[in-house]
Amino acid sequence: QYKIFGESASFNFVFFSLYFPEVNECINANAKHCGECIQAGAKCGWCKDPNFLKQGETVSTHCDELQSLMKRGCTISMIENPRGEQVTLKNKKVTDRSKGPEKLKPEDITQIQPQKLSLTLRSGEPQSFKLTFKRAEDYPIDLYYLMDLSYSMKDDLENVKNLGTSLMLEMQKITSDFRIGFGSFVEKTVMPYISTTPAKLLNPCTGDQNCTSPFSYKNVLKLTSDGKKFNTLVGQQHISGNLDSPEGGFDAIMQVAVCGEQIGWRNVTRLLVFSTDAGFHFAGDGKLGGIVLPNDGKCHLENNVYTMSHYYDYPSIAHLVQKLSDNNIQTIFAVTEEFQPVYQELKNLIPKSAVGTLSANSSNVINLIIDAYNSLSSEVILENSKLPEGVTISYISHCKNGVVSEGENGRKCSNISIGDQVTFSISVTSKGCPKQGKPETIKIKPLGFTEEVEITLNFICDCECQKYSVKNSQDCHFGNGTNECGACRCNEGRVGKQCECSSNDVATEDMDRTCRKDNSTDICSNNGDCVCGTCECKKRDNPEERYSGQYCECDNFNCDRSGNKLCGGHGRCECKVCVCDPMWTGSACDCSLDNSTCMASNKQICNGRGICECGTCKCNDAKFQGPTCETCPTCPGVCAENKECVQCQVFGTGEKKDTCKRHCSYFKLIKVKDRDKLPQPHDSSYPVMHCKERDANDCWFYYTYAVNNNTEKEVHVVETLDCPPSPDIIPIVAGVVAGIVLIGLALLLIWKLLMIIHDRREFAKFEKEKMNAKWDTGENPIYKSAVTTVVNPKYEGK
Repeated sequence: QYKIFGESASFNFVFFSLYFPEVNECINANAKHCGECIQAGAKCGWCKDPNFLKQGETVSTHCDELQSLMKRGCTISMIENPRGEQVTLKNKKVTDRSKGPEKLKPEDITQIQPQKLSLTLRSGEPQSFKLTFKRAEDYPIDLYYLMDLSYSMKDDLENVKNLGTSLMLEMQKITSDFRIGFGSFVEKTVMPYISTTPAKLLNPCTGDQNCTSPFSYKNVLKLTSDGKKFNTLVGQQHISGNLDSPEGGFDAIMQVAVCGEQIGWRNVTRLLVFSTDAGFHFAGDGKLGGIVLPNDGKCHLENNVYTMSHYYDYPSIAHLVQKLSDNNIQTIFAVTEEFQPVYQELKNLIPKSAVGTLSANSSNVINLIIDAYNSLSSEVILENSKLPEGVTISYISHCKNGVVSEGENGRKCSNISIGDQVTFSISVTSKGCPKQGKPETIKIKPLGFTEEVEITLNFICDCECQKYSVKNSQDCHFGNGTNECGACRCNEGRVGKQCECSSNDVATEDMDRTCRKDNSTDICSNNGDCVCGTCECKKRDNPEERYSGQYCECDNFNCDRSGNKLCGGHGRCECKVCVCDPMWTGSACDCSLDNSTCMASNKQICNGRGICECGTCKCNDAKFQGPTCETCPTCPGVCAENKECVQCQVFGTGEKKDTCKRHCSYFKLIKVKDRDKLPQPHDSSYPVMHCKERDANDCWFYYTYAVNNNTEKEVHVVETLDCPPSPDIIPIVAGVVAGIVLIGLALLLIWKLLMIIHDRREFAKFEKEKMNAKWDTGENPIYKSAVTTVVNPKYEGK
């Protein structure tokens, strides 16, 4: 057993490729008419020749790969094989602002090319085209600032009041056509999100704080190019409040996205800055307030106030993503550092969005917006509308600096500056035909941009020859079918090649009897089905193989083989028997009747030493070899005969060294390291002659001579000469010098060792005598004291 995965994966791929050939999708489709055939795959064709089928073949045999159809006798003019095509309907070039300083209207700026295409799709055949995108210079921008006005945002509101004119000045460095708008939000005006007591509805803040009544969303300022008006209206706004921490920002984002007329969106770059210091409610949270109706994604602004917050639930994230994408709005989340992780996760779900840190400084807010805009506009991501059933699309991006990406990354390019141009290779493929078969329209556009490519998809579902079909044709058994593309397409309830049977009569015992060769055989030899008393043979996965005959008793793949080829490659298999080509015979057509290959140089067949069988000589004497029994590798004199050529080719010596290339190229030379590597007679399936020859320098060289099974003369040579050794002076002198030095060193070491031993013995003797010495403690008789004592003899001690 073999593992399917892991280390043996590559082996399994080869194994299955060898023993399980590629499935023929045309045959497996079992197509009953031309339309079904061409929908089976791009390689499939339909032979519309009415005389194409042979006995036992079904109507679906008309459908096969083109090469197979032509091999079986269908001319190319009789094969129906429609191909897809593409037509560019609108191809306005991308705008190059460097060629003219004039200011263009937004609708006159082109950033994507082409704009409109028509693709005709054949099943399994991709249609590819290139899409070019170029960021235009001085492209208009609409920016809408949506702000949370809950009480915790009081300080941030003061910063935004002077944002308009400052942001105008900064954005004019990017574009000369900039507009800004303002909106605010708090929360749904129902419990438990806000307090619904009358006093709290008037002033939701505590203490002596004067706050405005809570609201869901207000469109304070429609998009305008007047920065001073922005400052004035924002300066009139007051803070409000609510009970819970998450805010109703999703309600506000939905209204900003879908209320294009009230907000004043143009078909330009649309930016939405969402500013808050809290989290968000989303779909399902409305149940806390008794709101169960899903958000309808429609505009409900009356006097610029969202009036249906108490009626519809918060939108889901997926719903917001869809509406923001449909309206080409790019979102910038300006949030406090505490909630950045939450909005980073939200950013990952919303394409073309960015997250920045909300600061207490208005200049920092401006920098946040500009940085986020540059980040968003430096990346282009393609998206397509919903595809029809069975249609797939793939992208390959060709970005700056030669970067090429495929798969999901093939949809986008990054680090695009103003004026940069990138291209995308887009391939659209259809599998089969949609149920209606009518043209479909899809759109491809860069996220965050209003421009798009409109593609009309047309599907090839039928063949051209079907236009000339004859209904209720007499060729189809008295009008029981339609004669279409060289075959009968039977009416409902009829079967058979010519629709000659009713489907109710197909499996009768009488009809089965006519599908047996005799009573001892299976129906249709177990290789087909009995339809209307006639055998329809089964198909094989390999289009080259097929059953045939009245009872499907024949096939063209069960004949004898030679050299792993059916009929030896010199004949064809008909009903399990090889029909050989001229000059070939045998059960597998592997025996040639041509004796020219056996003719020796002396014009004798096999050199008079053998017989010619199937174009090959069989030598009578085993010592003779070769295709014509002329080679005798073991005969005396072979070694001497080839000595000079071996010597000149391997060692560049000998009498033939100057004419070696001209006279010595008749054998194949193989060098080996030593004599053990030379081929041995018992290891070869052909005779091998071992040779030992001596050159002019009394050096021996060894080689073998043989004629291999492919009739090639083969010489194996030991690549080194075996020469008698000669004295080498340098090692001898070096050895003598080294010996003298070593002996001198040894003598010095011995002398030194003896001296050390002698010194140690003398020192030990000294130490021993020192310890045995006995010193006399009496007075020195020579010693004379320095003091002289005199005794008065007259003194008696008185």
